[in-house]
Amino acid sequence: MHLTDAPFAEKKFMTVNGQRMAYIDEGEGDAIVFSHGNPTSSYLWRNIMPAVKGMGRLIAADLIGQGDSDKLPNSGPDSYSFAEQRSYIHALWDKLDLGDNIIFVIHDWGSALAFDYMSKHSDRVQGIAYMESIVMPLEWADFGENVRPAFQALRSPAGDTMVLQDNIFVEQLLLGMGRPLSDAVKAEYRRPFLNPGEDRRPTLSWPRQLPIAGEPADVVEAVNAYSQWLATTLVPKLYFHATPGIIDQNPNQVAFCRTFANQEEIQVQGAHFIPEDDPETVAPGVAAFVRRLRGIT
Repeated sequence: MHLTDAPFAEKKFMTVNGQRMAYIDEGEGDAIVFSHGNPTSSYLWRNIMPAVKGMGRLIAADLIGQGDSDKLPNSGPDSYSFAEQRSYIHALWDKLDLGDNIIFVIHDWGSALAFDYMSKHSDRVQGIAYMESIVMPLEWADFGENVRPAFQALRSPAGDTMVLQDNIFVEQLLLGMGRPLSDAVKAEYRRPFLNPGEDRRPTLSWPRQLPIAGEPADVVEAVNAYSQWLATTLVPKLYFHATPGIIDQNPNQVAFCRTFANQEEIQVQGAHFIPEDDPETVAPGVAAFVRRLRGIT
């Protein structure tokens, strides 16, 4: 396959809850929704979306404060929570009128936001392709020793300097691990977070919102609710199991994923940002999944 550094399509903009959100919306037919996490944007999917071009309406939004979506005014320590992010992306999806046969392709925090949405609109979901996703609440023991100290530090006061000043979630976790990225790709991922301080707040809020050891309680409650839905729903699923992975280093998570009904599994190579690390596997895997669900030959 041909890999590109260029975005999949030009972004459109819509006002949601008083803020401007950026998104891609290309093609016609039933929706295929791509949902990114921290600290990426819809750009994450540039080498995956072409594989399903012509198979439906392709939608990929930038979460609020990320990509080309607005930064929140008067941002501070309580900004960009899971609940606040959810209020924006769910409202955008509703405004986009996704229809009744939605296939979701999801990663990282984009998975949590999408799982929450799907569990409340299960009759409208045709399929789920997920990778390095948040499927259950966590304990600190679930983190590999190579990443646990960093995430513990991010949830401490030291995290403010690590992220708001040093930008480590972009520089070390996104750009410093996994497959080497071109200068153009690095520049695009850095662009929304060039300014130190509150412009980088989303990338700090996300690790502080991870449902670990019962905290934050509202996120644990939300994840528990959709986790129960995942354990019982018959919606077709495609699980990209990452090796070595970050989330997939947790054997409890992998075991739980493998209990899901009506699911197939594909092995992918990568640390966490799987669409960057192994698009050669993800793109055709997603395409085959969509073709099968939609009867496309």
